[in-house]
Amino acid sequence: MTPSLLTSVLRDAGTARGLSLPQWDVLVRQARHANLLGRLHHHLTTAGVDMPGRPANHLQSAAAMADRQHLSVRYEVRTLLTVLQPLQVPLVLLKGAAYVMAGLPAARGRVFSDVDILLPRQVLEEAESLLALNGWSGDTQDAYDQRYYRRWMHELPPLMHLFRGTALDMHHTILPPTSRSHVDAAALLRDSLELPGFPGIHVLAPVDMVLHSAAHLFHEGEPDNLLRDLSDLDLLMRHFSTQPGFWHHLLARAQDHGLEQPLRLALRYCRQELLTPIPDEMLRQSGAGRSATWRERALDFIYARVLRPMHASAADAWTAWCCRALYVRSHWLRMPLPLLAYHLLHKALRRPQTRPLDDNR
Repeated sequence: MTPSLLTSVLRDAGTARGLSLPQWDVLVRQARHANLLGRLHHHLTTAGVDMPGRPANHLQSAAAMADRQHLSVRYEVRTLLTVLQPLQVPLVLLKGAAYVMAGLPAARGRVFSDVDILLPRQVLEEAESLLALNGWSGDTQDAYDQRYYRRWMHELPPLMHLFRGTALDMHHTILPPTSRSHVDAAALLRDSLELPGFPGIHVLAPVDMVLHSAAHLFHEGEPDNLLRDLSDLDLLMRHFSTQPGFWHHLLARAQDHGLEQPLRLALRYCRQELLTPIPDEMLRQSGAGRSATWRERALDFIYARVLRPMHASAADAWTAWCCRALYVRSHWLRMPLPLLAYHLLHKALRRPQTRPLDDNR
């Protein structure tokens, strides 16, 4: 497929210099639907691209909103560190909160809905108690949902602060234990890095941060943020690739965690969609440079349509079907077939909920 307008501008900011006002309108709409409006502002500003008045207003507003969110995240992280201090374990941040606190390029203009943390499984019960005493409450009351999270998922039911309205996801690993990949959560925690100037606050090691982003993206069935997550990967790999031995270590670590497939897809589609400068040898060793089987070609067909802004201007006749196929694939990766059949049957027979289910389910 022809790249979307947003993808073309993410590849080369200079593409935006020749846009007409109607094209700017499409670009802003695509970026808004992809949750990339704030990042697009930073991308264009860094490249010195002049933006027309009305599009510039939308982009500046999104960037300002992201900056405001980042202030809130920094406050929440400091508060969580104090609340969870009795556990005597590092507070390991994941995804957006980690990017913000570490000052990574992937944080620029990024918006997100919750704070994600990683803790050892054996302290989760005590962590829940400490958080409950400090205003955090779960919004998942259904007994089946509670069991679903606690028995089968990689995180506890989402928490919400009663007064600040902040959402918190507390992980004990990065993929469901029932998935086909067997991630070594102990190694993730052991190799996490303390942030300079923030005692007790850790982020994943660079290779683990990339692998977590890849695993999340390619096990996810909701397409709304897939292009944003691919852009995260692009920025992370561009940033960390300056470290000696990064690519070799990344491949070896993927093998240790059983994440070769998500890494292969991440390398392939970052190079294909966003022109990420990945060494040819890395593409060859990972198998990312080829699509030899019908299954790989089918994934190429699907991801060519879902790694795009979820806007009508970037869709074709197959996009909706590809989104459905991705949803099925995400559940297939998450659970063995008997458990998946039981889970989907329960969802089909259950009474309609008064609020939407968490999109991990």
